[in-house]
Amino acid sequence: MAPEDTDSFIDKIEEKFQEHTSDSDSDSYSDSDDDNHKKPLSNTPHSDVYRLFGRDQPIHKVLGGGKPADILLWRNRKCTGIALGAGTALWVFFELWEYHLITFICHSIIVSLGALFLWSNASVFIHKSPQSITNVAIPEQCLLEAVSALRIEINRGLVLLREIGTGRDIRKFLSVVAVLWVISVIGSWFNFLTLFYLLYLSLFTLPLLYEKYEDQVDALGEKAMIEIKKQYAVLDAKVLSQITIAGLKKD
Repeated sequence: MAPEDTDSFIDKIEEKFQEHTSDSDSDSYSDSDDDNHKKPLSNTPHSDVYRLFGRDQPIHKVLGGGKPADILLWRNRKCTGIALGAGTALWVFFELWEYHLITFICHSIIVSLGALFLWSNASVFIHKSPQSITNVAIPEQCLLEAVSALRIEINRGLVLLREIGTGRDIRKFLSVVAVLWVISVIGSWFNFLTLFYLLYLSLFTLPLLYEKYEDQVDALGEKAMIEIKKQYAVLDAKVLSQITIAGLKKD
């Protein structure tokens, strides 16, 4: 074999070796890269965080979203102020000033009729064309939808009460009895109107405070639920396990 042929043959072998080495390096890099992508991130924080009532959505969506949630969370301060001011004014009229409902309705109608009368006859005094009064009417579809929604909620509540009353879930039964007892005790401290106003006022304060201090409240709620479960386990072991009434089942 000629020297030139030998040199060219050696060059071809070296090129082959370099190509094979580069391919193996790229393969090993890709394999290691794939392995790195396949490995789970050990430093990723745990995503399961306790939330009150087991919710998995922001408080704005839990409240229904849209304008009602904006009003309750003070994102539309003008509408929130109007709603809260109207409720406070009614409470002041009926509770502090001891205004009666029938008297309030009659006085409101008298004021409305007087305003309409003056508005419709203002043309006589200012020598202008008669003022047009808009006809106000409640849409039938809107009223039917409201009544239908109320009927659905009432039926759902009746079904829930029936399930609780049959004793199929003793934990739910005891929880409802405890809540009703607490409400009855609180209700004995106030009359109905004041209690209703406090509940109305809480709609504009509790969601806002909860959204602001969400993590702290959820942490306290988790501790409270753990303690309640411990106490329930003791109650279940000492009392509920001894109940043998037919149809009564433990959770």
